[in-house]
Amino acid sequence: MHRNQWKTATEQLLKHWQRSGISHIPANSPGSDSKTAEWMSENATFVFEEMSSTETAPLGPVVTQVPHLASSVKENSPAVPLATKMAASVAPARAPKPAIAEKSLDMEKSLEKGKWNTKELPPSERESFLHTLNEQVNACRKCEEIVCRRQRTVFGTGSLNARVAMFGEAPGAEEDRVGEPFVGAAGQLLDKILAASGLKRPEVYILNALKCRPPNNRTPTETEIENCRPFFEAQLEAIQPEYIVCWGSVAVRAVLKSTESVGRLRGTFHAFRGAKVMVTYHPAYLLRNPDAKRLTWEDMKMLIKEMGLQIPGPSTGTQ
Repeated sequence: MHRNQWKTATEQLLKHWQRSGISHIPANSPGSDSKTAEWMSENATFVFEEMSSTETAPLGPVVTQVPHLASSVKENSPAVPLATKMAASVAPARAPKPAIAEKSLDMEKSLEKGKWNTKELPPSERESFLHTLNEQVNACRKCEEIVCRRQRTVFGTGSLNARVAMFGEAPGAEEDRVGEPFVGAAGQLLDKILAASGLKRPEVYILNALKCRPPNNRTPTETEIENCRPFFEAQLEAIQPEYIVCWGSVAVRAVLKSTESVGRLRGTFHAFRGAKVMVTYHPAYLLRNPDAKRLTWEDMKMLIKEMGLQIPGPSTGTQ
């Protein structure tokens, strides 16, 4: 250890002893070894955290190099392996505090029980919250490749008390121009699907994984999805719909964090917090593959039945 590092480590140690009420280290006595070992066991964590927060290089097994302490602790003392273990694990990044870990576990338990993370907001607070969130979306500059090309951000639209949230991929050219989701050709087909299902567009809430249009309508990257995650998860948390319809694979990646294909995930309900999630094909995919409309119609009938509503007539509405 360099002289400066030794000096810094010693000062840190002495300061901690002073804050702990220790003014001196007693000379060796029949009971001093055990007392020193006991104190080290109780306080080694804090000592090493303070040392690891300095700008000096890793200090190594500091405790075992302090001459006075090293001579006053027996080799078979429980403090020796503890000090050695902690010294070897000194790193710039500290371990998470127990309170944070407990909070994460509680959140995981909450998700397992199918609950939303927050209490349902009153309508007025919900509207105010989403308005503020929309302003944050407008100010977002995380995706440098997108933000310099976008015309408008596309937040979300529809009922703030919706039972169903329609979750899409990303804005297209028309959505980028207007500032609303699903208003282009795919959006017109979505309107037909909703009408055939007995649902009205103003009754549902519509949003996308991305709030800005990717260049040339390319598939969003994982980084872009994660950049927008705080926004769309906050939207869903505020609306707290009973059902979420994931339209296409990008929506699946965003909501369910799954890379499974739509074909493998459709036909059953999944879960996102307090909502049941249905997976089906994106309207843009249906425009390119008309044969898949029949499958999407089967999915919509499954949704309507699960909602306890009357299943509408034939599937001509999706043609």
